[in-house]
Amino acid sequence: MTASPASLAAFRHLLAELPGPDQQARADAEARNAVLTKPPAALGRLEDLALWYAGWRGEAAPEISYPQVAIFAGNHGVAARGVSAFPAEVTAQMVLNFQAGGAAINQLAACFGATMVVKALELERPTADFTIEPAMDEADFLAALQAGWDAVDPAADLLVTGEMGIGNTTSAAAVAAALFGGAAEDWVGRGTGVDDAGLALKAEVVAAGLARHASALGDPLEVLRCLGGRELAAMAGAILHARMRRIPVILDGFICTAAASVLERASPGALDHCVAGHVSAEAAHGRMLDLLGKEPLLSLGLRLGEGSGAALAIGVLKGALACHSGMATFAEAGVSGG
Repeated sequence: MTASPASLAAFRHLLAELPGPDQQARADAEARNAVLTKPPAALGRLEDLALWYAGWRGEAAPEISYPQVAIFAGNHGVAARGVSAFPAEVTAQMVLNFQAGGAAINQLAACFGATMVVKALELERPTADFTIEPAMDEADFLAALQAGWDAVDPAADLLVTGEMGIGNTTSAAAVAAALFGGAAEDWVGRGTGVDDAGLALKAEVVAAGLARHASALGDPLEVLRCLGGRELAAMAGAILHARMRRIPVILDGFICTAAASVLERASPGALDHCVAGHVSAEAAHGRMLDLLGKEPLLSLGLRLGEGSGAALAIGVLKGALACHSGMATFAEAGVSGG
């Protein structure tokens, strides 16, 4: 499939028909791993990562040659309630910075040889305030999912999705609370650096959104439509497209993981092609990863977003595959013990 699904029903159908990894390639990779010049399991999680990647790419000794970073930007109506330490204008300003190559994600993408695409999603038209009405109507929601789907390069062999959007930690907290339960206070964090009063306000706003859309909480896609943002929907669309093409994904921080969680709650196992790049300093991110069963590769206190933590983790995955695919076997090296 190349064209993005034409309806929400089509997206739902894909979630019911997800492809799995290539089991023969995985078995072949395991056989290779067993005879490499090292003691069994001496490379720890690097070995697990290499086997996981091999299964999804259908190769016993794969390499990463074309990683892609896709950044999505959206504005949120709920930002008008004062939930961020920065004004909504910063979203568009940061998009320009991405396009000029001046952001942290630009440096990390270049460092690990990733191409980067930036998609600004109707910044002049923020989503609705979700405490009053759904963040997106069905047409806007579908368009955002399609934008994410269309941003994925079919030639990519690894995907990182990132985001920019003032107010989007509030939206992500609302989505997480709707998907996993608990009080609003359990999911809100300081985001761009709000003080204690700002944190309390975020909790109030999230609680109001959950109450307003209580009837939608049993349907993960409706949760995303009612409480999410265009950039969250786009990340979900991109991650789903990657799954259909068996492109492995490295998840970024709190906002990306909340968006991805929609897929997992809609179809258990939908994130089997994903690993968690890092655990962020946003307090609830680690809890969400635990609920998803995703052990992060890195823990560096990052809370920037932009896909930055996931992009940094490209280096870990590249290292895992360099060892797996490049090392000699005992027989090749003439080393005893294989």
